[in-house]
Amino acid sequence: MRQKLIVLAALIMMSAGSLYAKDKTEKFKIKGNCEMCEKRIEGAAISVKGVTKANWDKETKMAEITFDDSLTDIHQIQMAIAKAGHDTPMHKASDEAYKKLPGCCHYDRTGKTEPGHQHGTGTH
Repeated sequence: MRQKLIVLAALIMMSAGSLYAKDKTEKFKIKGNCEMCEKRIEGAAISVKGVTKANWDKETKMAEITFDDSLTDIHQIQMAIAKAGHDTPMHKASDEAYKKLPGCCHYDRTGKTEPGHQHGTGTH
């Protein structure tokens, strides 16, 4: 009987913890060109604690990122992607990070970012 109570208590605690975990999915544009960019962008996003899924489409340049918003936020995710060398709506990659990208990954940086979202060099 005692063992059943322990198992029941453990199940209740696990289900209570999952109530607070809030998965959120955000979509936004990320500059890049090829499959190497895709791997780098998705890898940078997944490296952020709380990100559970990252998918970047090289044709549309759109990313779909799923994350636990109790562990991270879109600001931290986009900052990690910018540090990897790719401009996002919230953060521009530093020139140094961009120059480290392979030649095929050098995307057009002359385009304007969304108004109110550029945070300078991305070195926050």
